[in-house]
Amino acid sequence: MFKTTKKLIVNSLILTSFLLFSTTLFAQTISGKWKTIDDETGDEKSIVQIWKAKDGLFYGKIMHLFEAEKRNNVCDKCDEDDERYNQKVVGLKIIMEMKKTAKNEWGEGTILDPNNGKVYKCKISRDGANLLVRGFIGISIIGRTQTWLPAK
Repeated sequence: MFKTTKKLIVNSLILTSFLLFSTTLFAQTISGKWKTIDDETGDEKSIVQIWKAKDGLFYGKIMHLFEAEKRNNVCDKCDEDDERYNQKVVGLKIIMEMKKTAKNEWGEGTILDPNNGKVYKCKISRDGANLLVRGFIGISIIGRTQTWLPAK
């Protein structure tokens, strides 16, 4: 009986150690480069890089536009009081002040749509290797979601 109990304790410790190690090793983040896909057309739109800043919050900026004719566009529809007004879209910070709110979820920040200049509340969650990025006004139910793919 003592050997069985001892074996059970050892196996439990090994399993617990493995679970703690694998959770840390495979903790998901939103940091990285992501290919944005238009939720209406399915076309590739841009590459956005997301990073965690020194303040502990996540930010994202457009690194590349797939449509060559739009690469020199500026955010002329942004609010004139917004520091991003008339800034080039490539290099523009569109995700602001996101923080981790739950396992595999980030929120309480904003996302800018440079096509219309509007700033929306934002929630981001992981869906396997992809991101689900939701922009909304007021409550999350009223909004739209895009799937962003890992960029190479």
